[in-house]
Amino acid sequence: MARVGFIGLGVMGYPMAGHIAKAGHELTVYNRSSQKSEAWVAEHGGNSAKTPADAAKDCDFVFCCVGNDDDLRSVTLGEEGAFASMKPGAVFIDNTTASAAIARELSTAAASHKFDFLDAPVSGGQAGAENGALTVMIGGDEDVFNRAQPVIDCYAKMTGYMGPAGSGQLTKMVNQICIAGLVQGLSEGIHFAQNAGLNVDTVIDVISKGAAQSWQMENRWQTMNNGEYEHGFAVDWMRKDLDICLTEARKNNSHLPVAALVDQFYSEIQKMGGSRWDTSSLLARLKNA
Repeated sequence: MARVGFIGLGVMGYPMAGHIAKAGHELTVYNRSSQKSEAWVAEHGGNSAKTPADAAKDCDFVFCCVGNDDDLRSVTLGEEGAFASMKPGAVFIDNTTASAAIARELSTAAASHKFDFLDAPVSGGQAGAENGALTVMIGGDEDVFNRAQPVIDCYAKMTGYMGPAGSGQLTKMVNQICIAGLVQGLSEGIHFAQNAGLNVDTVIDVISKGAAQSWQMENRWQTMNNGEYEHGFAVDWMRKDLDICLTEARKNNSHLPVAALVDQFYSEIQKMGGSRWDTSSLLARLKNA
């Protein structure tokens, strides 16, 4: 069993750290709000740290799941950051959805301190984290990935090595680009079926057995049809992710007209008061048009 640090106990990190603890690893956790880390320790055992550096000290693996690039820098760099106390040969695994640029920056910083870094964003949402069934897209050195994989597997159903530092984040961008188009297409399909007077249950039952089938259809059509948008990844978070995608696209000369359009649709949902609705709320925008 390994000594593990975990930084960031939000809706994703809290259950992810829990799965690592249930596998028998010794955990020290840190959260910006100490009440959350104390609650986690009361539930799972282990130790609560006062700073990211304290959480990382003497650990074999340190995981991180925070909000964005700025949050990531705040918990890794500086005197109280995790990088200040990482031991040589340890591995820092970042599960944050962030830019490829910061993944490369932190990989370089880790190498200068003689420890390793993996960018390892996840897909599967809150339900995937709670069920230990996330998909993890990993960038960095392949030998380091192989060393860390048994611990990552505690909260994953699928882990994929994607290439050098930043490749995990780039793969997550592909994931979010695809989801944006899929959810908009599903929203338009349900909207059309409702207006055409069709039985949506029957329609989905039939078309989900064919080429239109997707994870979004299987897991979200019913709540969408019921006008329920409290199930999973929030609009605010998706807009953050799409901004990362569109920024990277400008750098590598990719053309993302659908992703850019859906991003604007989500901005309209925010104006409707739906910042915390899940991403399937694109249907609510159509009904409001």
